[in-house]
Amino acid sequence: MTAQLSRTEPRSLVHGRLLVFAAIAMSALVLRLAVTSFSPLAEQIRAEIGFSASVVGVFGMVPTLMFAIFGLITPAIAKRIGLERTALLAMLMAGTGMLLRAMMNQTWSLLALSALALAGMGIGNVVIPPLVKRYFSDRLATMSSVYIVAVQIGTIVPAFVAVPVAEAFGWRFSIGWWAAFGFAAAVPWLITLARSRRAALDTPVDAVAVAPARGQAWRSPVAWGMAGMFGMTSLITYSMFTWIPSILGDAGASDAFGGTMVGVFSVMGLIAAFGAPTLCARMSNPFPVVVACAVCYLIGFAGLYFAPMSAPIVWVVILGLGPSTFPMALTLINLRTRSHIGSAALSGFTQGVGYTVACLGPLLFGVLHDATDGYAAPFGLLLIAVVVVLIGAYQACKPRMLEDSWHAAG
Repeated sequence: MTAQLSRTEPRSLVHGRLLVFAAIAMSALVLRLAVTSFSPLAEQIRAEIGFSASVVGVFGMVPTLMFAIFGLITPAIAKRIGLERTALLAMLMAGTGMLLRAMMNQTWSLLALSALALAGMGIGNVVIPPLVKRYFSDRLATMSSVYIVAVQIGTIVPAFVAVPVAEAFGWRFSIGWWAAFGFAAAVPWLITLARSRRAALDTPVDAVAVAPARGQAWRSPVAWGMAGMFGMTSLITYSMFTWIPSILGDAGASDAFGGTMVGVFSVMGLIAAFGAPTLCARMSNPFPVVVACAVCYLIGFAGLYFAPMSAPIVWVVILGLGPSTFPMALTLINLRTRSHIGSAALSGFTQGVGYTVACLGPLLFGVLHDATDGYAAPFGLLLIAVVVVLIGAYQACKPRMLEDSWHAAG
């Protein structure tokens, strides 16, 4: 039998829940600020503080490492203190880490406070989908688009403004002023928690329905499929963020052009964030969309490998449509669960396992490139990743629920 989500009568997106809408949107905006505000300034910061090039690589691996670790442990935190307090904790950690790291003069204190900020963002990655499930179960597609677009904006904008701001006010201000967004995002969560002590929160009927028995996400094929889809999409995406400039540079392009193509690749992710959640919500099984994304990957890879400078913009635009499976996976976390409890478990497992795999992508791409002095083997790695995306998505996209297959223990 085809599994269906219980439906509620749709209402205005913000009717009775404007504060939570603002809290979710503002929190989503914070979730990548510490990453893309730092990367463009890494060499400048290195020159002043005095750490080695290898440490720059460590800074590059910390985001996915923190996202992986806190992806796995956030469901336990949320179970203990609640979703809203967990979101508040995430924003305070992100704001504090971003503010204090801008004041540091030692390499390891800078790294530790970056890790604190990124840990908060890793918690936020996991907790936002179940919050959407809890408060906006009648508007999942729309609200998923809102928060995923906010994540993309928070990814793209800092990368573009980091250098100009640093030139005007110094690199410390450039990486530190984003802390204001973390602290600002904490405010609506504080108000929400204060209100919840005085009165019952205004949430959709099915958001407070009796929760199913708890189970273990790793026992479900839905969870493993989602983790494979999300993880390999992230592996491909981070590999391309890192290596597109080198691929095009080796083919004769300038550094500026390579950087611009990374920007184009990022913008395509923003476009996908608008449409992918709606497609997922309207199709009982959106696997054909994943197949189309896989075709985009293959065309983009082939173009960059065989004729990178014949039509580089075309290759990068088409390639940039492939990671539409990223917003699809985030949306399916809610579409394939019956409650915010299941959503939290699936979100944590998907992102914990997924980011663990993803952090190896740029490294393995580089190792294979150095070992073979070419790009055939690295692109072979990405082709394997596409196959895993398809296999995982085949399981994740089936119209069934996590709670029906996670075999509650006890």
